[in-house]
Amino acid sequence: MAGKVPTVYDVAERAGVSIATVSRYFRNPEAVRETTRDRVRAVVRDLGYVPSGSARGLAARRTGTIGVCFPSFDDVDHIDPVDLGEGLPVTVRFDPSEHIDTGSNLYISEVIRGTELEAWRHGLAVMIAVPRGRRRHEVIDNLAGRVDGLVTLARAVPDDQLAHIARRLPVVLMAGPRESDTYDHVSADNRGGTIALTRHLIHDHHLRGLQFVAGPMNSPDSQDRFEGFSEALLLAGLDVPEHPLAHGDFTRTGGRALARRLLEREQLTGVGALVCANDQTALGLLDALTEAGVRVPEDIALTGFDGIEAAHLASPRLTTVRQPMIDLGRVAVAQLLHRLAHPATAPVSRVLPVEVLLRESCGPHPST
Repeated sequence: MAGKVPTVYDVAERAGVSIATVSRYFRNPEAVRETTRDRVRAVVRDLGYVPSGSARGLAARRTGTIGVCFPSFDDVDHIDPVDLGEGLPVTVRFDPSEHIDTGSNLYISEVIRGTELEAWRHGLAVMIAVPRGRRRHEVIDNLAGRVDGLVTLARAVPDDQLAHIARRLPVVLMAGPRESDTYDHVSADNRGGTIALTRHLIHDHHLRGLQFVAGPMNSPDSQDRFEGFSEALLLAGLDVPEHPLAHGDFTRTGGRALARRLLEREQLTGVGALVCANDQTALGLLDALTEAGVRVPEDIALTGFDGIEAAHLASPRLTTVRQPMIDLGRVAVAQLLHRLAHPATAPVSRVLPVEVLLRESCGPHPST
């Protein structure tokens, strides 16, 4: 076999099975008897055989890859070639205490992990794209041309482009309620979670002057959470603000800058609590409020939404609504695979449960 690339025929002959059995082993190992599966696996390793993804894709009209698309949370539209930095000496410098500004979003990291885990469970690969700037349409089209189906955060892909893609690929949207589309949807209970959180602030802490700090204006999750916030105020007989106090960008950096503007304009006077659309925004607010000498929760209560680890590690720890971020990714991929297997079924919307985590940023718990 030296110098010869092993083929599926070689594997079948050495293992004493049919070519169909070898193909079934790679498509669905659990469908092959354990003894046969072990024998084929041993031969594959011995020969160094690697199945041809392109050949299998042509035969099954599948690539074995799931596409995942998320929006960018930064303003990068151009990037220079990377400097490899080879041959440069080690540097030692003082690290100042100011915050490092990044565009990272920990919620998306967890959701991506969920998509990868569920794809891995089915023996599939994940291809991730973050469209941004002038080349966003090109990036999205390139992704769609290489995958069997697309999981995307709502509003990450322009509506007209998404409709075009959905004519040939199944699409699952994460976040936001079903509108006038025909896609499958997977989301968390944004509205119910925010209602429960806001009612806790009102009834258990007797807070008044509540304000909502929203995410991007086109975010359906942020809109759902604002509607839940408003409903809780209405049920309590309190004044309902017509609009959120401000809009952030879902990043900690953006929350920090937003808090500084609110403080400079004295827009936090009389505010008893800030209910934020996500944890990153709330943590940015906490950074800036602390720097300005505003005490949380003594001067103003603060809450978030998502349940990222950084919220638990904050000082004070951030009260938040934890959504099942990993499960969002897993359920989205599972729904996509169901759609691939059953393309004619009616579209579905799945709403996953959330839980309110009470911590110190909204004040001492009434039972303590």
